[in-house]
Amino acid sequence: MSNSVVLITGASSGFGVEFAKIFAGKGKNLVLVARSGDKLESLKKKLENKCGIKAYVFVQDLSVEGSGQKVYDFVSEKGLHVETLINNAGFGDYGKFADSKLTKQLEMINLNDRTLTELTHLFVRPMIDAGWGRILNVASVASFEAGPMMSVYYASKAFVLSFTEALSCELKDTGVTVTALCPGPTDTGFTKMAEMPGSRFADAFRFTKPKDVARYGYKALMKGQVIAIPGILNKIGIIGVKLLPRSVVRNVVYRFQQ
Repeated sequence: MSNSVVLITGASSGFGVEFAKIFAGKGKNLVLVARSGDKLESLKKKLENKCGIKAYVFVQDLSVEGSGQKVYDFVSEKGLHVETLINNAGFGDYGKFADSKLTKQLEMINLNDRTLTELTHLFVRPMIDAGWGRILNVASVASFEAGPMMSVYYASKAFVLSFTEALSCELKDTGVTVTALCPGPTDTGFTKMAEMPGSRFADAFRFTKPKDVARYGYKALMKGQVIAIPGILNKIGIIGVKLLPRSVVRNVVYRFQQ
């Protein structure tokens, strides 16, 4: 379809920027969504000039209830068809749950889970009707375990993984695939936004770059892979999580997070 686009949330930084570069390099037109309008406009101009594609900017705080519908309405008004949806937007928060700000925890759930679900529901039916589509949900290695000191974030990513796996079965033979990308700690600015102090867990993986994760995710998405875990250390770690008792895993995570 000549009106086909790739929609990327959280497109102003981190994985979102890298996904935008990859798809623009493949000649795909884009819809870029995030809160930072200036950053989106700068990225739009850069990709249009370099790659000869068309990029649409929609400035929206996706932690606000009903924001997914606003994105859908924008796309519909432009007469666009989303053939690929990259649900990348998300954030975390560090600290004991009892001492946290409840509003921030609820905004995290809205962004990481509610809006992701809303966008997927709104765009998956047109994909099914067209007989082809790709959805990538950015989960995390945190999806596989409980996360003391970041309890809501870990739980929100567990939702993303479970939702993606279930949806992959429902979409079988429709021409539409869904992928959960599960990166470990990456140099995206996540730890700063989450107000995390330096930790052994985060510091051990700080060398991982967003562009490498995005490239891995793109390849997995195009293959229709359901769960994509970049990095051998992350794969080994998840195997360990599956083999050890959950009581051991959560206490090990707690020690590393402190």
